[in-house]
Amino acid sequence: MTEPTEPLSEHRADVIVVGAGPAGSTTAYYLAKAGLDVLLLEKTAFPREKVCGDGLTPRATKQLVAMGIDISEEAGWLRNKGLRIIGGGQRLQLDWPELASFPDYGLVRKRDDFDETLARQAQKAGARLYERCNVGEPIRDPRTGHITGVQAKLGEEKTPVTFHAPLVVAADGNSSRLSLAMGLHRREDRPMGVAVRTYFTSPRHDDDYLESWLELWDRRGPQDRLLPGYGWIFGMGDGTSNVGLGILNSSSAFKELDWREVLKAWCASMPEDWGYTPENMTQPIRGAALPMAFNRQPHYTKGLLLVGDAGGLVNPFNGEGIAYAMESGQIAADVIVQAHARSTPAQRELALHNYPKVLKETYGGYYSLGRAFVKLIGNPKVMKIATQRGLTHPVLMRFTLKMLANLTDPAGGDAMDRIINGLSKVAPKA
Repeated sequence: MTEPTEPLSEHRADVIVVGAGPAGSTTAYYLAKAGLDVLLLEKTAFPREKVCGDGLTPRATKQLVAMGIDISEEAGWLRNKGLRIIGGGQRLQLDWPELASFPDYGLVRKRDDFDETLARQAQKAGARLYERCNVGEPIRDPRTGHITGVQAKLGEEKTPVTFHAPLVVAADGNSSRLSLAMGLHRREDRPMGVAVRTYFTSPRHDDDYLESWLELWDRRGPQDRLLPGYGWIFGMGDGTSNVGLGILNSSSAFKELDWREVLKAWCASMPEDWGYTPENMTQPIRGAALPMAFNRQPHYTKGLLLVGDAGGLVNPFNGEGIAYAMESGQIAADVIVQAHARSTPAQRELALHNYPKVLKETYGGYYSLGRAFVKLIGNPKVMKIATQRGLTHPVLMRFTLKMLANLTDPAGGDAMDRIINGLSKVAPKA
């Protein structure tokens, strides 16, 4: 391999973070802010697109505020007041709950510049960002098997480069090639989802509620079929709507259907004046996987920490990934900072092994409840009864909103908060 012409110190750091999505950039931001030397390696160049609903709950909004990001309308962010739920012939509009722990509003922002905003914030904090840096194989200590760096190809010329650090964070998404190269494979007993979405020019672009359709019907065959998933419509505030589907792998329909065609058929069933027609489509339909409920473990092994989609952090209740990507990044950074201050390798390892324990303590019980929820709604009969009867009870739906969006006050909350927190505590933290 040709050695890089740059000084070797430029390719050494305290921590390497692979992937500058929300998880990687948040990790790099908090590490750099704490004074560590961080390399943030991103395979593409910004701005770049990702498949996403673009709707951010108060949970994700809290993380943006904590990173000091300007979330004003002048800076291009659109606020939303809550969630409008449609299903079973009912239509229910719920405001985000008023809590001490989270703001009472969410945000909408396109992923093509959302990710760049976070990456630039990490740069401002001191992280060294390499764009067009395609990471390949891990470099491992032949004696211990610990990861000590990564091989990469840099720039349009694909120049071979070696980066070194005693710790590496895998923030390289669902496929996480780095995790696979370290022997960490996806758990088949955990739910997986798929999101497909597109954009339309639409008069509904300035809707200040996120809209979720709980009944997803496939009406293209001889018999209507209720599918295991939900549809969404998010106004972008820029003349367009993000329209998409989130589908669970909990039924035979998951593999046998062309979800792009299902989305087209669903859009065709909408009122014509909404504008969700082929001629108003501004981007092609794209899809992405939603890895849920800790579907890759352990979250720390041999110098490698997994954050965000790489570790299967997507919420199984609602398919939300960004909030948990950012939260896991902050948790990982906190653990790394503490480990970095330890005086011996054994003490550092002890501190690093705390990372999966903190993740399980934080999300384990809640995600176990989510896995049970996924199995339930995978049954069309259960889903039909839930939408038809549940939506007629606003109090029950307020509880459901808190549960699905994971929005509770951990201390001093109301009765709903105490029930949800209690259930999460007693559920297995697998």
